[in-house]
Amino acid sequence: TVAFAQDWNVDSRTRIDMSDVDGNGDAVKSTDQRATLGATWGGSDWGIHISSDVNYTLGQDADASMAIYEAYASTDLMGYASVTAGRQALNYGSGALMSSNDWAVNRTTWEGMTFGLNLDMADITLGYAAMNTGMGDDDNGNMWVNASGEFSGWDVNVLYMTETGLHADGSAASENAATGIDISGEVMGAGITASMNTDFNENTMRVIGLSYAINDDMGVNASHTAYSDEGNFNMSGTNMDGSYDATGNLGYLGAGDEDLAIGLTYAMSGVSLGATMHKITNTLDEDVARDVMEISLGYSLNDNASLSVKYATDASGVEGADDMKYTYLTLTVRP
Repeated sequence: TVAFAQDWNVDSRTRIDMSDVDGNGDAVKSTDQRATLGATWGGSDWGIHISSDVNYTLGQDADASMAIYEAYASTDLMGYASVTAGRQALNYGSGALMSSNDWAVNRTTWEGMTFGLNLDMADITLGYAAMNTGMGDDDNGNMWVNASGEFSGWDVNVLYMTETGLHADGSAASENAATGIDISGEVMGAGITASMNTDFNENTMRVIGLSYAINDDMGVNASHTAYSDEGNFNMSGTNMDGSYDATGNLGYLGAGDEDLAIGLTYAMSGVSLGATMHKITNTLDEDVARDVMEISLGYSLNDNASLSVKYATDASGVEGADDMKYTYLTLTVRP
């Protein structure tokens, strides 16, 4: 006797981009639509999932594309572990090293295998992904270990990644490992977070954050982000690989940059409001003075749909340069 369950899911997102990308008032005013249709079949110790993305841009330069987003199978290994094989969207820790970049049209996925170990002390995942680039005998591959758990009231996530083979430009992969350590907890009613990351080129990115709930509806937060002086920190395909036009957020900053951010959040009766001010300076160049402001407004229309608006201004501080302005309107619908 074989018994299995079947589940369907649909996610539709519409984004209107009204970016003043050149500082001259020439807004993009483009509308992008992405619909994701997925199906999952499974039993008590196995599962199969497949989903596809359909993207199209409305307007004068209309364009459409379709691709398989995720396609993988999972099964239990005699109760000691689980294995998943196929194309997977993976997010670990803060996402600074490995994340799916849901804002982009072509989201990041990993083609390979992941093993989840059933341990009481922590959730440990081993992963391997590889792709033949056709540029040499070696595959372009990655291996990683991610461990997460709660210890004495603190949530800890540790990610260790290596890469092999050749990059798209033909250069050899780095012999260095990328590492990320994320810690979060609460002290005297205040939330504290710390994220310490090193990329494959040994450049570092450190983030320290503090949040406090004024009441049930309102909260304040502050964070300080610092980058090493040697080179630009970057991990391809993550939620931060790019700026507002590519990822919908500030993205990675340059070598020696420091970002002091202060924000306010408010949520009540399905309405959420947020405002954040970024002050960016540079330890290598005292003339760098970049100011970024983000304002977001969200509303839950019902249990299946939500609407959000995000507005950001980016003042580079360079004499004669105009501010960049970004406005996004996003409608998300799920059955």
